[in-house]
Amino acid sequence: MSDPTTQKHYVAPVETETISVDAVRVGEKPSNLWRDAWRDLRRRPLFWFAVFLAAVFVLMSFWPTLFTQVNPRVCELTYSNEGPTAGHPLGYNFQGCDIYARVVWGAQTSLAVGLIATVISAVLGLIMGAIAGFYGGWLDALLSRVGDIFFAIPYILAALVVMTVLSDYRSVWTLALAIGGFSWASTARVVRAEILRVRQADFVMASRALGLSQFKTLVTHVVPNGIAPLLVVSTLGLAAAIVAEATLSFLGVGLDGTVVSWGKDISQAQAALRVAPMSLIYPSIALTLAVLAFVSLGELIRDAIDPKARARR
Repeated sequence: MSDPTTQKHYVAPVETETISVDAVRVGEKPSNLWRDAWRDLRRRPLFWFAVFLAAVFVLMSFWPTLFTQVNPRVCELTYSNEGPTAGHPLGYNFQGCDIYARVVWGAQTSLAVGLIATVISAVLGLIMGAIAGFYGGWLDALLSRVGDIFFAIPYILAALVVMTVLSDYRSVWTLALAIGGFSWASTARVVRAEILRVRQADFVMASRALGLSQFKTLVTHVVPNGIAPLLVVSTLGLAAAIVAEATLSFLGVGLDGTVVSWGKDISQAQAALRVAPMSLIYPSIALTLAVLAFVSLGELIRDAIDPKARARR
C-alpha cells in the first residue's frame, strides 16, 4: 500500500475572471450614502413638492418684497373686514390690515425663529452627543443624565416660562434661544447613538493606531461620518420650532406687538372669527403648509439615508 502523503492528487481547474482596470473606471461608481440618497429622492414627486413649498417660504422670509409691496403694519379701520380687491388678493382683517402682506411677512418671523432655534439645538445636541458617545465612561453617564433632565422638560412650557420672565425682552433672538436651549436633548440622543456606531469602524481604529489624538479623531473622522442623522433631526426640528413660535405667540407670550407673526394673527383673529373667518384661515393655511413642507423633507431624507427603509421599498 502506497503512502497517501506521496500520492499526487488531481485538482480541478477553477475558472477565474479577469477584471480590467478600465472596466472599473468606466463601470458603476461605488456605493455612497449621499449619492444613493439623492438618487432615491429625485425620483419621488413628494420630495419635489416639499422642496417647492420650502423654497417659496424661504423666499418669503428673505425677500418678502418679491411677493408684496404693501406694508403689513399699516392698517386702516375703514377697510376692516373688506374682501379681496386689486392689489389685496386676500382682503383685510378686522383691524384693516392687508392679510396677504401679513401672511408674507409672517413667514420672515416664523422662519427666523425656527432657523435660529434649530441651529442652537443642533450645535448643542452635536457637542453633547458627540462627546458622550465618543469618550464614554463617566462623561457619557453625566452628559446623558443632563440630557435626560432637559428631555423630560417640555420645551414649549420651558420657553413659555422664560418668555414670561423676560417679558421686557421679547425679540426673535430671545424666543429662539428659549426654544433652542430646551430642545437639544433629542438631537443629542440621536448623535450619541450614531457616534457609538461610527467609533467602532475600521478607519477610526486605524487613526488611533497611527497616533492621532482622541479629539482630532473625533473632529476629523468620527463626526463627519456620523452627522447624517443630524440633518434629518434638524429638518424636523425646524418644523417643530415654527410650531413652537406660533404657539407661544398665540398664547400672548411670544414676540412683542410690533412684530408680524402667524401665531399672533391667528390669536387676534379669534375676536372676529364669525364675521371675518378668513383672517384666521389664511395664516393658519400658511403655517400648516410651512410645517408640512419641512416635516415631509425630514421624513423623506430619513427614509433615503436609511438602507433598511430603501430595502423595504
